[in-house]
Amino acid sequence: MAKRVLVYGGRGALGYTAVSQFKSSGWWVCSIDLVPNEHADANVVVGASESWTHQADFVEGKVAEVLRNEKVDAVVCVAGGWAGGNAASKDFVKNTDLMYKQSVWTSVISSQLAAKYMNEGGLLLLTGAKAALSGTPGMIGYGMAKAAVHQLVHSLSQHGSGLPKDTTVVGILPITLDTPANRAAMAGADFSQWTPLDFVARLIMDWAEKKEKPSSLLLQLTTEHGQTKVVGV
Repeated sequence: MAKRVLVYGGRGALGYTAVSQFKSSGWWVCSIDLVPNEHADANVVVGASESWTHQADFVEGKVAEVLRNEKVDAVVCVAGGWAGGNAASKDFVKNTDLMYKQSVWTSVISSQLAAKYMNEGGLLLLTGAKAALSGTPGMIGYGMAKAAVHQLVHSLSQHGSGLPKDTTVVGILPITLDTPANRAAMAGADFSQWTPLDFVARLIMDWAEKKEKPSSLLLQLTTEHGQTKVVGV
């Protein structure tokens, strides 16, 4: 029987690449996102919601429907986004709210999905950010949200977190991913310093298939001159 994975953010740039990587390796894939991923075996399409609990209940219900009493072997949350602003910015509160919806809501819901629907010995992967290891004065909301994800990873890794036995929990902390949106927004940047999506997708795949084991709970993805290193925090 094919292994199964839930990919939260499966229609974003990294999520799309991850879904394709899992499919090419013979996995059954359910994508959870605002729009469907045509390559996934199943899709949970999430509408805009002002309520965290409403979104959690909706996603959990739809996942239960598509799984049909089956369980998954991995839950991968690569949902997220970016918005800047300091405390004096007009949209400071609005952008902070958006960052929590995109990163914290999705990570917490993914954690609950793993607790309810993942087999023992599975992989739960969440996405933080290297920038959030220190202060982020020009993008406070983003830094707060990603730091919360880092804390969530630490809590989930400890005894009593509610996850299935022998779950591997890991948080990836990229700097800048080489996405079409980032290239459009920063056309003059040195792309050789950005982390390729294929590299990240293969890394996740190797962890999910237990070909490799994460060396740390939080792993920075640093790319220089086209070469990416995975460095523990």
